[in-house]
Amino acid sequence: MLKRLFSYFKKYRKDLYIGMVCVVFESVFELVIPLIMADIIDVGVVRRDTAYIYRKSLVMGVCALISLGLGACYARFSARAGEGFGTELREAEYRRVQGYSFSNLDHFSTPSLITRLTSDITILQNAICNGLRPIVRGPTMLLMGLAMSILMSPKLAVVFLTAIPILGCSLYLILKKLGPLYASMQKALDHVNAIIQENLIAIRTVKSYVRGDGECRKFGAVNERFRRASERSFHYAVLILPCFQAVMYATIVCILWFGGNMIAVGSLQVGKLTGFLSYVLQILNSLMMIANVFLMLSRSMTSTERIFEVLDEKPAIADGPGRAPVERGSVDFDHVYFKYRPDAREYVLSDICLHIEEGSTVGIIGGTGSAKSSLVQLIPRLYDVSSGTLRVSGRDVREYSLARLRDAVGVVLQKNILFSGTIRENLLWGNEKATREDLDWACRIACADEFLSRFPQGYDTDLGQGGVNVSGGQKQRLCIARALLKRPKILILDDSTSAVDAATEARIRDSLKRELGGMTKIMVTQRLNSIRDADQIVVLENGRINETGTHGQLLAHNPIYRDIYELQEKGAAV
Repeated sequence: MLKRLFSYFKKYRKDLYIGMVCVVFESVFELVIPLIMADIIDVGVVRRDTAYIYRKSLVMGVCALISLGLGACYARFSARAGEGFGTELREAEYRRVQGYSFSNLDHFSTPSLITRLTSDITILQNAICNGLRPIVRGPTMLLMGLAMSILMSPKLAVVFLTAIPILGCSLYLILKKLGPLYASMQKALDHVNAIIQENLIAIRTVKSYVRGDGECRKFGAVNERFRRASERSFHYAVLILPCFQAVMYATIVCILWFGGNMIAVGSLQVGKLTGFLSYVLQILNSLMMIANVFLMLSRSMTSTERIFEVLDEKPAIADGPGRAPVERGSVDFDHVYFKYRPDAREYVLSDICLHIEEGSTVGIIGGTGSAKSSLVQLIPRLYDVSSGTLRVSGRDVREYSLARLRDAVGVVLQKNILFSGTIRENLLWGNEKATREDLDWACRIACADEFLSRFPQGYDTDLGQGGVNVSGGQKQRLCIARALLKRPKILILDDSTSAVDAATEARIRDSLKRELGGMTKIMVTQRLNSIRDADQIVVLENGRINETGTHGQLLAHNPIYRDIYELQEKGAAV
C-alpha cells in the first residue's frame, strides 16, 4: 500500500528527498548543541575562561541558525511534495470516477465519493506535509540521541532505556483501538455529507413543504452520530500525551536522582548531566513525534483504504477494441436481456428483439416501470446488456470504443442537467468547435431561439448553478440543442419535452423531421401526440415488447395502446 502511494510522488520525488535531507541535517546540528553546552559549563565556566565561552557560544549560535535555515527549507519542499502528491492522487481518483459506468456509480454514494475526493485526500496531504518532518526527525533524533547519551554516561542511559518499552506498549494498545474508530468516523462523515447534499439539492421542496425544522432535526441526528464517533476516536488519541508526559517526568526525576548521587561521588560532572538531560528530552520528544506519526498514519491508512476502494473499482463497462466510427444510425436488439446487478433475481428487460432503420423515427411508450429508459440507455452503453446482442450500424456495440459510440449517439435524458456558466458554455459541451451559425441552427431546431432573443446577453447569459435562471421547459430545449450540436447518427429523447407545451413540442418535432431526416430519432414519452407520426411505435410492458407498429395499427389491435389513447383523449376533452 505504501509503495503504491509513493508512486504518486513521481513528479515530486526530488522535493520529497530534499525535504528529508534537510530534516536529517537539521537534527544533526540540533544534537551538536548539547555537546557544546556541556563544554561551556565543564570547561569555560569551571576555568572561568570568558574567551572560550564566547567562542563556543558563537559556534552554538551558528549551529542554531543553520538548523533554523534547514527547517525553513524543509517546510518549503515538504509543502510542494505534499500538495503535489494530493493533486496527483485527487486527479487519479477523479479520472477513475469519470471512467465509471452507471452501475459503478450505484456502488458508491455521491456523498461518499465527495468525501473520498476531499476529506480523505486532505488527511493524506496533511500526513505528508506535517508528518514528513517527524517521520525523519524522530528516528534520527532517537538514534543519535541514544548514541550521544550512552557516550556521555552509559550508566544513566540505562534509566531511560527502560522507559522505551513502556511507551511502546502504550502506543501499540492505543493505536490498535484507534484504527476501527477512525473508519467509523469517516463513515459518519459520509452520512453528514449525504444529508447536506440531499437538502441543498431539494431546498425548494423543503421550503415548499415547510420541512426546514424536520430537516434540521435529521441533520442534527447524523451530526450527533459524527460527534460521538469523533469523540470516541479522540478520546483514545489524547491518551498518548499523558502517557508520554508521565513516563518523561518519571525518567527525568530518576536521572536527576541518580545523576545527583554520581556528581556527589565525583563520577559525573555537572555539565555532562545538563547535556545528558538535554539529550533525554530530545529522545523523549522524538518518541512523542514518532507516536504522533503513528497516530496520523493510523487515520491515514483508513483514508488510504477508502481511496483505494475507488481506484480499485473496475469499470463495469470496458472500452471496446475498435476505433472505427459509427457509420449509420441503424439499431438492432437481438434477444437482449438486461438487469442492473448480476445477482438480481429478475431481468429488467427480457427477450427484446427490435430493428430500427437508419433515419427512422421510433416512439417508445408504456406504463411507469416498463423499462423504457433502461432500453434506450443500452444503446450508448450507459449500461451493458446482460445477454443477447445489441448492434449499431451492424456491429456489436461492445466492439466500438466508448468515445466513438457515444459521440455518435445524442442523449437527452429525463433529468436535464445544465452546468454553472453561460448558455454558450453549456451548448459547447455538444461541440467545442461549434460556430455561432451552428449554435443558431441547433437552438432554432430546439425552439430555444424563442426565449434566447429575450435575454439581453443572449448566449452569454449566466445560467447559475444547475441552470436555476431558466425554467424547466427552457432547460429541456437547451439540452436538446446541446445534443443536436453533436450532429449524432442517433438522437435519443427520453421524455425530454415533458415540461414543454404542446405547441412548442409540435414545432420541435416538425423541425427534427424537416432538417434531420437522415438522423435516427428515438423518442421515449408518455404523450401519444409526440409519437403519433412515428415510423414505428414500440409498446413496452413489464420489460418486454408487447407489440410494435404504427399509430393506426396499434390503435386497432393493441389494448394497452388503445387504453392509453382513450385516457389521454378523454383528459384532453375535459
